Amino acid sequence: MNQRQQPMFMGWWPFGKKAKKTSNSNDPILKDTRTWLAELRDACEMNFDQPEEARRRIRHMQVEWKEAMDRGDMSPSLREGLEGRAFRLLNCTDKEWLGWLDDLSFWKAGWKPGLDEENEA
Repeated sequence: MNQRQQPMFMGWWPFGKKAKKTSNSNDPILKDTRTWLAELRDACEMNFDQPEEARRRIRHMQVEWKEAMDRGDMSPSLREGLEGRAFRLLNCTDKEWLGWLDDLSFWKAGWKPGLDEENEA
């Protein structure tokens, strides 16, 4: 074999060296709307009998949402929906708290602040 000639290896050959795939290990795994909502709901339901603890966790989550938004991992409309829910949960009475937790439409993707008030009127 000539020095210029190199043997050809097929990519599927199990014993040959494979080219390293370039991947950016800094790529975040993006959460979807349901995941963000589920995290918020879980924090609230795990502390259904301790609204103040849940409110503390919601405030912490708001920081996470802002950071995700700043990185471009969260859309503005998703953050707006989460913040609308957080506003209601942070500013309601303890009796209203349980009402929000039991309101299935409140936890659905696409819920918008103010829609429930319009429907009740």
